[in-house]
Amino acid sequence: MLVLVVGPSGAGKDSLLNGARAAFHGDPRIGFARRAITRPVDPGGEDHEPLTAAEFAARDFALSWSAHGLSYGIPVKAVAAAPVVVANVSRGVIAEAARRYETRVIEITAPPTLLAARLTARGRENAEDVASRLSRSSAIPDGVAVRTVLNDGTLTEGVERFVAALRRIVDGG
Repeated sequence: MLVLVVGPSGAGKDSLLNGARAAFHGDPRIGFARRAITRPVDPGGEDHEPLTAAEFAARDFALSWSAHGLSYGIPVKAVAAAPVVVANVSRGVIAEAARRYETRVIEITAPPTLLAARLTARGRENAEDVASRLSRSSAIPDGVAVRTVLNDGTLTEGVERFVAALRRIVDGG
């Protein structure tokens, strides 16, 4: 089963995923996919496999998409790594994933003012880019089970909420 993690930029997906990796460390029922991205390693950013555009084009991915001028992919081997595999993806690949795999979605949310503050604090984008990211939206396809996690408090609170949502899925709920 794939658990697709989606949400707007600044919602804290990577932070919550890092906390969940620690919480589920050693649990053979769940794995966390490491994305391949056509972006160099950012010491303060997401742990990903950096690829050139040519390397990306030569690879086989279970799911892939483009966003913000970059290519993203979930390696085929990652999808088979555990009975439940968690992956941070774009909403645009949910329908494809649901056609090919048993799929659940966890949507991470936060109030718009908090999203803007988090994006600004990252320092990777100017105000126009932040506004552009926040204006994007895409609906989750009908028929796909969705759980929503509000990440508007401390990191500890967000991780606890996210881990609880994952536990319900892993435990069959």
